[in-house]
Amino acid sequence: MNTQLLLKELNFKAIRSSGAGGQHVNKVSSKIELYFNIEVSEGLSLREKELLYKNLANRVSKDNILMLSCDESRSQHRNKELAIQRFFELIKQKLVRPKVRRATKPTRGSVVRKSENKKRNSQKKALRKKPKLD
Repeated sequence: MNTQLLLKELNFKAIRSSGAGGQHVNKVSSKIELYFNIEVSEGLSLREKELLYKNLANRVSKDNILMLSCDESRSQHRNKELAIQRFFELIKQKLVRPKVRRATKPTRGSVVRKSENKKRNSQKKALRKKPKLD
């Protein structure tokens, strides 16, 4: 993953933010939408692209475009920085391959301890019953 190339491939769009803010919110486009086309990206390898398609399937559009938006701040520049930061965190998080779980057998000691514990519990519960008068 080449972060410098990825930065150049990002597209931004500034739009008006929703919510409270008085008269100022109607005049200023402070919300930022970040667009990233995964398919034509040169900063990602084929393997990384496949991982992103798989892990971000619900966030990628039919045109293979990942969209993030940010309207936390009143400042357009701050929102742009936050969107870029979130983008890189998301990409790094989704490119991490999970560890492969290797099946192991329980140790002999743990099997013995488990069976002894089961015997102890069954005796404890057996003592709670009323005695049989045969």
